[in-house]
Amino acid sequence: MAESEKVEATVPEDVGIDATELASKLDVEEIQLIAEQSLQHLLAWAQSPQFYAQLGLIIAAVIFAYLAAKLVGKNFKAPSEPPQPGSMSKWRGFLFRLKGVLFALFSFVFLGVAVALSNAIVDQSWLIKIAQGLSIVAVIYSISRQFIKSDVVKKFVKWVIIPIAILYVFGWLDDITSYLDSIKLQLGNISFSLYAVARVLIFGSILFWLGRLSNDTGKRYIRKQDKLEVGTREVFAKLFEIFLFLFIFILLLQVMGINLTALAVFGGALGVGLGFGLQSIASNFISGLIILLDRSLTVGDYIELEDGRSGTIRALNMRSTILETFDGKDIMVPNEAFITTSFTNWTHKNKRQRYAIEFQVAYSTDIEKLVGILKEVVASHPKVLSGPLYSEEEQPDAEISGFGESGIDMLIEFWMNAIDDGQNRVGADLNMMIWKALKENDIHFPFPQREVRILNPS
Repeated sequence: MAESEKVEATVPEDVGIDATELASKLDVEEIQLIAEQSLQHLLAWAQSPQFYAQLGLIIAAVIFAYLAAKLVGKNFKAPSEPPQPGSMSKWRGFLFRLKGVLFALFSFVFLGVAVALSNAIVDQSWLIKIAQGLSIVAVIYSISRQFIKSDVVKKFVKWVIIPIAILYVFGWLDDITSYLDSIKLQLGNISFSLYAVARVLIFGSILFWLGRLSNDTGKRYIRKQDKLEVGTREVFAKLFEIFLFLFIFILLLQVMGINLTALAVFGGALGVGLGFGLQSIASNFISGLIILLDRSLTVGDYIELEDGRSGTIRALNMRSTILETFDGKDIMVPNEAFITTSFTNWTHKNKRQRYAIEFQVAYSTDIEKLVGILKEVVASHPKVLSGPLYSEEEQPDAEISGFGESGIDMLIEFWMNAIDDGQNRVGADLNMMIWKALKENDIHFPFPQREVRILNPS
């Protein structure tokens, strides 16, 4: 006879307790009994020599780690406060941040030594291994707190990486991943599990963060190579960016469990998409490569577009080129515009530019005296090219450009080694200097004059 049947035979029917309720009570009593037995075993083990040996090794490892961190930090001369900007500030800043990680690192190392000693002395070390695992969590937290500046990355480490590390330390990670993998969503012939989705989100975020960090670092290193031309550096930087994100995309496909042979089908679909909806994006991307390869544009060139907008090239991106104006605005120009329309590059081959100033003086002016005054005034400006180092064509010049109805038209031409705008507003300075010089020499600007003849005085 089954146990439930025996219980039903011994309990009167009018009591109102069925076999299921009684069995559940017996299960609770059994769980309590197991918990009490486990607690007794734990207390007995906590009083054993093996426990005290491992606890002593953990305490010794922590003490040695503290002393080692103090000693190394003292010999490295790590600053006790954040360094001020200046010489060797980056290196001193690294030492300052490293000072906050040394204790966790040495704890992990000395606990590893304690594991070997415990296995040799008491033939067990699971308590020390747990402590060593927690030291790994401390290392991750210290590194994120000291070296990571992004708040988003810090929160990702705090709420994703550290919990995963804790689960791994206590041996619960495999059970949880198995449970998440058992929860699946079926969409036709494609099956997704919660574990697969979580894995893609976690590793995808890490890959793209590392990709962006590597991209910025790599392009910064390439652009610092002064031995290469600016255009060549931009080409290498762009190719580095393309291959890096292509590599990250392939790694992400591997994490998702997608076979690379499926890329053939994906490539065909992508080709159809480029032919229809993504045609403009592909055109701008290819135009950007053409611009970099033919070196018609480089960072720092001053560009004037066909519609009159102008600015200095600040960045050449995959889709567009950024022009920075002198009034602090950014103009996003699609790369295709530089291939299909005309534009003026003021500073690509030669940064020297010629400018002109036009005005009128009265017909009673001594022009020979005026020409000498104008040449002297223009040449006195520090940003105007003048002197024996420059050719005759580049010297400041003043001449008569025509005869107007009210006065003589004067033309001043000068060269400068920059664009006359922004920080180099030479034209405005020269207008003020010319006005002061004409006023000092009693030279007048003409007013509109009309001669009226009366043919019939009566």
